[in-house]
Amino acid sequence: MRTNLAERPAASQPDIDTAIAGACAKIPPLWPLKHFVAVNPFLGFSDQSFDATCATLRRVAGADMLMLRRFYLDALAAGTLAEADIAAALAGAPALPTDVAAFLALARTPSSNARPRAVVATVAEVLDSLADGDRQVSRTAFMNDEISKWCAAYFDDGQAAWKLPSRGLSPYAAWRATAQHDRNPEVMGLKGFRAAIAAMPADARAAIAQVVDAIGVPPSVHEDYLHRALFDIAGWAGYARYLVWDNALYGRPDDTLVELLAIRIVWGYALWCERSDPAFRAAWAAAMAAAAQLPTAQEAVPEDLAVDLVLHHAYEAAHRNRLLTILKTPATREAPTARPTLQAAFCIDVRSELYRRALEAVVPDAQTIGFAGFFGFPIEYVPIGQQRGGAQCPVLLTPAVTVCEAVHGAHPDEETEILGLRLLRRRAAKARKAFKQSAVSSFTFVETAGWLFAPKLVGDSARLTRPVPDPNRDGLDGDVVLRVGPRIAPGMLDGRPTGFATDRRIAMAEAVLRGMSLTQGFAPLVLLAGHGSTTVNNPHASGLDCGACGGHTGEANARVAATILNDAAVRTGLVARGITIPGDTWFVAGLHDTTTDELELYDLTDLPPSHRDAIAALAQQLHAAGELARRERAPDLGIAGGADIDRAVFARSSDWSQVRPEWGLAGNHAFIAAPRSRTQGRDFGGRAFLHSYDWQDDAGFGVLTLIMCAPMVVASWINLQYYGATVNNRVFGSGNKTLHNITGQIGVLEGNAGDLKPGLPWQSVHDGQRFVHEPLRLNVFIEAPAAAIDAVIAAHEGVRQLVDNGWVHLFRIDDDGAISRYVGADNWSVA
Repeated sequence: MRTNLAERPAASQPDIDTAIAGACAKIPPLWPLKHFVAVNPFLGFSDQSFDATCATLRRVAGADMLMLRRFYLDALAAGTLAEADIAAALAGAPALPTDVAAFLALARTPSSNARPRAVVATVAEVLDSLADGDRQVSRTAFMNDEISKWCAAYFDDGQAAWKLPSRGLSPYAAWRATAQHDRNPEVMGLKGFRAAIAAMPADARAAIAQVVDAIGVPPSVHEDYLHRALFDIAGWAGYARYLVWDNALYGRPDDTLVELLAIRIVWGYALWCERSDPAFRAAWAAAMAAAAQLPTAQEAVPEDLAVDLVLHHAYEAAHRNRLLTILKTPATREAPTARPTLQAAFCIDVRSELYRRALEAVVPDAQTIGFAGFFGFPIEYVPIGQQRGGAQCPVLLTPAVTVCEAVHGAHPDEETEILGLRLLRRRAAKARKAFKQSAVSSFTFVETAGWLFAPKLVGDSARLTRPVPDPNRDGLDGDVVLRVGPRIAPGMLDGRPTGFATDRRIAMAEAVLRGMSLTQGFAPLVLLAGHGSTTVNNPHASGLDCGACGGHTGEANARVAATILNDAAVRTGLVARGITIPGDTWFVAGLHDTTTDELELYDLTDLPPSHRDAIAALAQQLHAAGELARRERAPDLGIAGGADIDRAVFARSSDWSQVRPEWGLAGNHAFIAAPRSRTQGRDFGGRAFLHSYDWQDDAGFGVLTLIMCAPMVVASWINLQYYGATVNNRVFGSGNKTLHNITGQIGVLEGNAGDLKPGLPWQSVHDGQRFVHEPLRLNVFIEAPAAAIDAVIAAHEGVRQLVDNGWVHLFRIDDDGAISRYVGADNWSVA
């Protein structure tokens, strides 16, 4: 007998609303492929400890946050992990044997490598259990596939030739309108599916409340049940969460995730209605009874998980001790000269650490600087011919200024003509693509013109030509005679103000220079190097670009920053603020290609004659540094030492069969905010985020606050994204890259169905034989007084949750090099 829920009153709508909010808050946002950025997959659990979150995800979703136990035991056998590390970790686990031998005997029990099962079951999962594991009748798989197909049509961002007619409605309303005409579930055996959906309340929240009440979910696990339901469609839920997040930045309300939750919950109710047999109802009652018995305390950790946590903490400690040894080793580098010939600012990205060492080896008196790759300019950069651009700033921020691309030195009429040619080229390319992909003309196209592509296919396969145009160059950028770059003067675009007023230029210039601890001792040449990557056939290509620039390359930010810092009016204004840039100092913008380790310089025709020889020398030095960097990276890329390393590395960037064009940020495990003298001469293996910071120049500790609230948080997101993809790629990653199919221009499926995949591909963390990324939480080192660090922690809840709940390990470096570890509540211990 089916109940018409639209006629039932909501039993406890306020309580359900609280549970809905809690469940939705546990879903991390998933940025679309066009600006894919690293996201902490455990973001919604920041308010509880790392250990407690491991327990929560095990019991609620059957998802593990640790490696299988044999991984740690293998590390022990290989000597990577020592028994002394285990003994130290056992000191914090009083419920386990304190004797290492007894603990290891417990750890080696036969069942120690099984993945956990969820205690909070869904309707589909109970139905699957009654099918005895028959994948062909899996209701969970079928439901997820159907929801995913609908989401791909509804959220489509330009891939579909035919649009979903109901896209103008809210998600839940659009789905109900579509479901009333969809016979596929009934063909697959779900009798009365359309009638069940039609009987639902029209309001998403009311539908959730009434379904949860009707199927008898215990009140104590309402939030867990709703979270578990979203976990089944974590990829699309993450994209909905992104839409909510993005709109919140601009103060716009958005219920997309709640509506998607309603779709998932109502789907489950339709499954529940379809089965009224005693076997199912008994199994469902047993599942809900088990859920009602769940402990409510966050810190409840079962013994098997406690064993795994000890092994994991010991594994992290072993790696951390090696890092501490590097930092405690006295520096051997000579003191810098009074005025360096070159200062080069790079993004704090771990790939910059390797290149900075290479540049310092080539130019011994160079001073390199680490700073967030957007260089303190949160801009929207609009290419020529477009009305909207991308947000060139961390996703925690919104663009403060709109900057348009312009052709330098062009007359307005000439620029209009150039713009027209670019638009015509884009429209022709779009029309050609539409013709190739049309349902009818695609066959004609292949039959008549397919053979013309044979030479290009051969060239692309032999890596002699590039399969697709470089995404960083759109026509004009590749033309030597046409120079495009930022127009920073105030103007208008589509009714919106663009550019910077002089006062704003001065204020932002001061902020960036103080943020880099670069307020005196300027070199004659200061390089601002953003970074990006060059790959082909790579859906996650933007994930290799600059996270600080919102998943775009850092070229635009570097060029804006250099243009403003070379502005005479800005320099005059900075003098009044205590910063004097010498007249012979020139800022030049560049872009470090992290795939090839080339560094391209921009706007050189604006260079004063006095610096042309220095730039010519710099170009040679950057080329030499790139060669050194490529040689250091080659072994990790599987390139033999005797090979033509440069050619092999460059070939990877244009090889459409290459699943690992570069390693991205794999291996990251440290964030260090300190003067360069603290880290210079030390080899961190391209695994450390290096942020330049001198606390003695930070009056009021405003820069320290900014570092701990922004770059440190973003670095933790990156670290935990790689961590999640390593420990459990099925849940927190995106699986096998060779099976990826782009859907809706938004994300990827692994294969031709299933949920949107939320994280990094397996090939980003594993080389086929071994893990390239170790599952380690971020170790943060800050050279600053303890009181100043404690004050930032106390004043900012997000930072306090990160450090107090163990999502990062925080350390402080004294002026004499001594290192202390934060142990909570303003307490520090000697590391």
